[in-house]
Amino acid sequence: MTERLALYSYWRSSAAYRVRIGLNLKGLPYEVLPVHLVRDGGEQFRPEYVAQNPQKLVPVLAHGQRRMRQSLSILEYLDETWPEPPLLPATARGRQRVRELAQLIACDIHPLNNLRVLRFFEHEWHVPQPERDEWMKHWMVEGLGAFEALLRDHPSTGTFCDGDQPGLADCCLVPQLYNARRFGVSPDAFPVLAAIERACLALPAFDAARPERQPDAP
Repeated sequence: MTERLALYSYWRSSAAYRVRIGLNLKGLPYEVLPVHLVRDGGEQFRPEYVAQNPQKLVPVLAHGQRRMRQSLSILEYLDETWPEPPLLPATARGRQRVRELAQLIACDIHPLNNLRVLRFFEHEWHVPQPERDEWMKHWMVEGLGAFEALLRDHPSTGTFCDGDQPGLADCCLVPQLYNARRFGVSPDAFPVLAAIERACLALPAFDAARPERQPDAP
């Protein structure tokens, strides 16, 4: 397929970070279209962006005339459209495990830590900053602890979350650990996760996706 790929992204968005990793792992060229989630009240609220995503969230992947939303569904689309290298295992049992891990982060940890949740706490309920930070850390520690327990001593855990090739779960884990550090949660408390993160970030696909390497990073 030769249709252009473009990713509406914000440099520090965990969800957009996942998709950048997936695109890089597939070796796919793509254009980054920055959407600043904070400046001027948030560019995601502009009518021209709402037309791309009524949820007012990033990422959105444009593939030709098509527009795709939700990071996990985008990553599975990439895997089905460009099967090599695979992001999901070959067996149904293996795919279930990897999806379980990915969804633990994308569906259980990340939504509780999302920028729009913190904004609601701040502007609608006037929750002080220390309490907001404690909320973030609590759910990150609880979720990452569960993730660590699911990987520890599991026969499918290898250099990466599933075996010795990075995949969908790693695309979710690395951005979540980046976000955890921002709020004072050290991955050192989770030795299996920390080792996998080191292995991931040693790869060019993960290194190029780092927030600080993005064109819209300050």
